[in-house]
Amino acid sequence: MSTLAPWQQRVLDGALASLADARLGHALLFAGPARMGKEAVARHLAARLLCSTPGADGLACGACRGCQLLAAGTHPDFRFVSFIPNDKGDKLRSEIIVDQMRDLGHWFSLTPQMGGAQVALVSPAHALNTNAANALLKTLEEPSQARYLLLVSDHPGRLPATIRSRCQRLDFRPPARAEGEAWLRSQGHEGTRLSAALDAARGHPGLAADWLAEGGLALRSEVQSDLNALADGRQAPVPLAQRWLADGQGELRLRFAAELVLDGMARQLGATAAPGLTLPPEIQKLAPWFDAINRARDQLAVPVLRHDLALAGLLLEWRSMFKDTARQGARR
Repeated sequence: MSTLAPWQQRVLDGALASLADARLGHALLFAGPARMGKEAVARHLAARLLCSTPGADGLACGACRGCQLLAAGTHPDFRFVSFIPNDKGDKLRSEIIVDQMRDLGHWFSLTPQMGGAQVALVSPAHALNTNAANALLKTLEEPSQARYLLLVSDHPGRLPATIRSRCQRLDFRPPARAEGEAWLRSQGHEGTRLSAALDAARGHPGLAADWLAEGGLALRSEVQSDLNALADGRQAPVPLAQRWLADGQGELRLRFAAELVLDGMARQLGATAAPGLTLPPEIQKLAPWFDAINRARDQLAVPVLRHDLALAGLLLEWRSMFKDTARQGARR
């Protein structure tokens, strides 16, 4: 299996120590921001739980029959539960449904075919709909020996409290700056771009790595330029909203817009220069706009809404904050 980052390894080491001391819960919640490697750690732990001859380091040996079957994706005592195709079969569902949890509950009631543990990994667990969560709760209320349920979630608060309270929680947090920088350098990144990406990702090295590899920093600069063009009257809200949502990166653009505004407010309130972003003279108007752009970001997952119209309205509101004001000195 792939090498884990240091902050991931610490979480795994804690879980393995609990296992060695017979303190590992039958239900585990891997919780933290996206791109922190939660599912990777959960899979490492699943491999150890299903391994018949673990090594002296407490990890799966990688050589026994159980490890070989798991690596091949054919282990009979491991289940991975995530999004399945919709009824038409043309795309994946946006939630995990009750039938999947009922099937999982039935599977847990069976005798393990390899004679060891049974392990189920559910990701993303916060995508469980209400009926699915209720069905999963029944499974959690009837724990069995050597049956393990691993839940992975970027948004653990969306899970019902009745589920969270029955799980042993493993939290993932961004590491110290120096550790994040060292890991990014080990991935082949360096220089000012590394530092800029880590700043933009608020110390989250997984996000920074993604943005460095996939052009996230350039997209962030584009969003900043677009907001400035709106402020100067060089850009129209409706076509800009359509462009922001046209290529599947709308959610990331809205994230960048919100964070640029947040950074701008923080710098202005701290009387320091906010490089690049034009801010309106009445910054108290920015707080409700920040909240609204985040709501729009969350609503992008709802397919029936006219997201382009909602976003155009927010961009029009952004432009209106600069109307009839002197532009001189507005760049902070």
